[in-house]
Amino acid sequence: MTSPSPLSDLGNPTSLGVALTRAFARHGDALAHIEADRDRENGRLTYRDLEARSGGLAAWLAERGFGPGDRAAIVMSNQARWHVAAAAVFRRGGVLVPLDFKLSAAEQVALLAHAKPKVVFAEWHLLRAQGGVAEFASLGIADVVATDVPPGQEIARPAAARATPFDETTGAGAPSATTRDAGAVPDEPAPISVPPTVERAPEDVACLVYSSGTGGRPKGCQLTHGNYLAQFDALAQLHPLGPGTRYLSILPTNHAIDFMVGFLGPYFRGATVVHLRTLRPEFVRDAFPRYRITHMALVPLVLKNLETGLRRRFDELPPLRRAVFEGLVRLNVALSGGRPRPAIARRLLRPVHDAFGGRLEALFVGGAYSAPDTLRFFHRLGIPVANGYGLTEAGTAITLDRLDPPQPETVGTPLPGIELTIADPGPDGIGEVRVRSPMIMRGYLDDPELTAETFAEGWLCTGDLGRLTEGGALQLVGRRKNMIVTEGGKNVYPEDVEIAFAGLAPDLCLFAAHWLWPGTARDERLVLVARPDPERPSEDVLFAEIETRNRRLPEHQRASAVLFWSEEFPRTASMKVKRGVLAEYLRERSAPDRMRPLA
Repeated sequence: MTSPSPLSDLGNPTSLGVALTRAFARHGDALAHIEADRDRENGRLTYRDLEARSGGLAAWLAERGFGPGDRAAIVMSNQARWHVAAAAVFRRGGVLVPLDFKLSAAEQVALLAHAKPKVVFAEWHLLRAQGGVAEFASLGIADVVATDVPPGQEIARPAAARATPFDETTGAGAPSATTRDAGAVPDEPAPISVPPTVERAPEDVACLVYSSGTGGRPKGCQLTHGNYLAQFDALAQLHPLGPGTRYLSILPTNHAIDFMVGFLGPYFRGATVVHLRTLRPEFVRDAFPRYRITHMALVPLVLKNLETGLRRRFDELPPLRRAVFEGLVRLNVALSGGRPRPAIARRLLRPVHDAFGGRLEALFVGGAYSAPDTLRFFHRLGIPVANGYGLTEAGTAITLDRLDPPQPETVGTPLPGIELTIADPGPDGIGEVRVRSPMIMRGYLDDPELTAETFAEGWLCTGDLGRLTEGGALQLVGRRKNMIVTEGGKNVYPEDVEIAFAGLAPDLCLFAAHWLWPGTARDERLVLVARPDPERPSEDVLFAEIETRNRRLPEHQRASAVLFWSEEFPRTASMKVKRGVLAEYLRERSAPDRMRPLA
């Protein structure tokens, strides 16, 4: 007998706007959202509040002539207004264009020019920066809605656009019942005529998501309502969120992971989202016990930072307490059968779990490579870390580790409803990962040529290289475009080599010398670029550690030299290193004689 869809309690909606509207009504006075900034709260919203605010903003959009198929861009950091605006756009049957607020103003303007939204929701300071880009004035935007507008300041807008502060859009601002004097009855808000939510078909486009925005050819992935609903169904079968769930959101909501598990998923099921408007480690750590967090999605770099902080605390324990603690860790592993079982670990390793709020059920990690040793570290502590793999073009996730038992060397097995194959595998079983499922995008906006190149006989060609284990789990080895072929014909996957040096420095990246420095086409040396940790004793100590690990690698994978780079590496929203951008920096601002040869 087929199990009912996780969306059945919402009447199996066919579009995101209908699903959200029904969820808001269903969960009523339950706590939906907490907005926190460092050590203070900005506010809380119930589902009834979300219903009223998104309904009021939907009415405002309707007055502006915004309707089915119209596009609305959001350029904001994580906050309640992001969710309110997105829900209102979906209620009007619009297409959401979530942009990365960390992109440069020029990059944001270029994507807005490509997406052609009718309305833009953005923070005031971001619009001000965009206003300094020449092309901004000619964008064909009808309305600009700005948050956090300083008193007396104007809102930057394209020449033909109207500008409105977010909190002046009907029903979109903070609850503002005011009193003229103590004990007076609050003013009643004017009644709002909220238009009915617009139904959309599963095949209609819901979001236009850019998988890259750092120059070059814009890749606007057209993801449909059916794509997102199928993705939610698959994830909810494995991790059913619900009332009582507290999800900590630190990834940008425009990111595919947080859009699903930090926005749509929790609201569909009546959970609570805690938006934290800072990534500073001390405030992230404090949020776990403060809000009794049960779930969180993060990228490998943040997970590694959590590991580093815990290891330092463990190292500071007196010898006897450290020995007792390590004994309890071993006992936890034995009693849990090698699987992370929080119920057991909370008894044996209570201080560790109390630091995470005492209710943590799962951490989801993806967006880049996670070191197996880091995953094992958390599993041994009884903290479930589900490692996954996905692409913007495929909605959110393609594979996820079921942790039964954990497979830290892999990114898990395909989600329900996803088919995965390895195309043209070599003798080592490595080939291109290809995917087919109801979650795959409809294609790239206005680019049939690129769309055709990305699909082969109905399969999405990911550009990632990997192999399947006997149990059907996926092992990734790197990106096809990053692969280095040595003079001896050996394939070197930079991501695979970088694993050997994990934990030595905050940033590490492997290049071929001829790529970094033009004119050395015959130079097949591999160069490791590293940014030293300022808290480490010295560059010489790091160099010695790199040299030791380098010797353990197969000869064709060994780096010939190290180049130490003091600046932070440029990264995407998923915290992946922008290799091309970094290579350009190195070409412009360094030279081969700065490299230190490795023995």
